[in-house]
Amino acid sequence: MSKPKVLITNPEVPEIALNLLREKCELIINEEQPYPSKAEIVAKCKGVDAIFWVSKYSFDEEILQAAGAQMQVASTMSAGLDNVDLVALKRHGVKLGHTPVVLNEAVSDVAILLILATSRRIIEGRLAIENNSWRYGPQWQLGRDISGSTVGIVGLGNIGQTIVKKLKPFGVSTFLYSGHKESNAGKELGCEFVTFDELLVKSDFVVCSCPLTDETRGMFNEAAFNKMKSTGIFINIARGGIVVQEDLVKVLENKRIFGAGLDVMTPEPLPRDDPLLKLSNCVLLPHIGSATVNTRNSMAELAAQNILMGLGGQKMFTPAY
Repeated sequence: MSKPKVLITNPEVPEIALNLLREKCELIINEEQPYPSKAEIVAKCKGVDAIFWVSKYSFDEEILQAAGAQMQVASTMSAGLDNVDLVALKRHGVKLGHTPVVLNEAVSDVAILLILATSRRIIEGRLAIENNSWRYGPQWQLGRDISGSTVGIVGLGNIGQTIVKKLKPFGVSTFLYSGHKESNAGKELGCEFVTFDELLVKSDFVVCSCPLTDETRGMFNEAAFNKMKSTGIFINIARGGIVVQEDLVKVLENKRIFGAGLDVMTPEPLPRDDPLLKLSNCVLLPHIGSATVNTRNSMAELAAQNILMGLGGQKMFTPAY
């Protein structure tokens, strides 16, 4: 009996996942470097039984048609599903897994990193050293305190909850969160459920950790930023598309808010001449929220397990739907 064929869309998938799949599957690994194009992925799809999806491109009808009707199992190596056409996959009867939870610690660490770096003006401080403008004085290079502050979490999911837990020892005074409804997790963490507008008005730090959906796309626009405190700090570790980026640039240039810390932006990679790179009150990271050895290994292993469970007719560990 032949082994099921599994397409690995990216050659950099950790070995822990490949070794797990090799025991029961024939692997077709897209070896194109450094990052396989959509066309290269499509060319490898034909006749596979499952797809291990690691790509910035959309997993959509084109992929499904190229693979064929026998392809009924897939898993992303990501928590977010904004680049997956869920309607198309459901229509084709494809079982889909993803990798939430295992990246909570790493992504929340980056949220804390950005909060600290932005509030203490790390970019401006480094520039002062480089430009020989480092000076002394009681009013120079003053930052904002986390202790005693109000932190608003937009999207109190697994990552949002982990951020709250890690910030508590910093002495945060109040945690607010917004979403569709009040949650038990929010109550257990001692967070106050408020409207999105109220969160913007009251928070010293606004942390975006919600998924990118049709509802959240562009929700952080000029109107939203103008509701924030002039001393407020915006942090985004979710998806760049949740922010109207030109609006964020405008409010940062005008010092309408104190600063921003971003692990995600639009587009990715960010062009070298993008206005965000010219702002000393904006800390940028190249979408490295889950980029630790242990986290990426865990994500890869979970994605592989999802595929094996799906191929075996069993419920995946972390199904997307």
